[in-house]
Amino acid sequence: MTSIGMGRGLDLFREGDFPIYTLTFVRDLTPAELLTRMAVDPETLALRDAVDLSDDLGDDLSDDEEPVVTSGIDGPWTWAWEWGGVHGLDERILSRISVDTEAVVLHYNEKPMHWFKYAVGGEIIVDFHTLQAIEPIGHDPARLDDAMRPLGLVPGQVAPLHSVLALVENAFDIRLRQPEEVDDERWSGRLLPLPN
Repeated sequence: MTSIGMGRGLDLFREGDFPIYTLTFVRDLTPAELLTRMAVDPETLALRDAVDLSDDLGDDLSDDEEPVVTSGIDGPWTWAWEWGGVHGLDERILSRISVDTEAVVLHYNEKPMHWFKYAVGGEIIVDFHTLQAIEPIGHDPARLDDAMRPLGLVPGQVAPLHSVLALVENAFDIRLRQPEEVDDERWSGRLLPLPN
């Protein structure tokens, strides 16, 4: 059974007020390795709790050129959360982080739109956004059709509200929860600017 409602792993993004974010999920990498592959500035890479994050990088949390990124593990997936950037959408970065594994990227902005990318072994398999009727592209754009169709994610049609969140949850069993305690530590840092 599929769901596009409440009670799933990404409810934080259904319920919360996040005007822009990019979430990158990858299997079989540590948080520090994921951030390193995403080109985090090595001088800023550290384990931080919420207070240290605010003290060290708070002024840059939503910077779109050198965004702050936090990382952790939920279930089998390691995640990276860019507060204001889109580094995870960059094909060079996505190819690099998906080498010898698989990766899922979910971007949201206030246009409003979701952008979804799925990569395996350095190749982008499925790529689409919801700014208009979806038109999946990639190495195998029909790979996720069986998971997408029940959610209303059909080529040539407008995506229903929260359907991309449900795709990420249902097809990949992805979850992401906020740290429960202020002193919970997460790997974090500032991403280097994307090369032209």
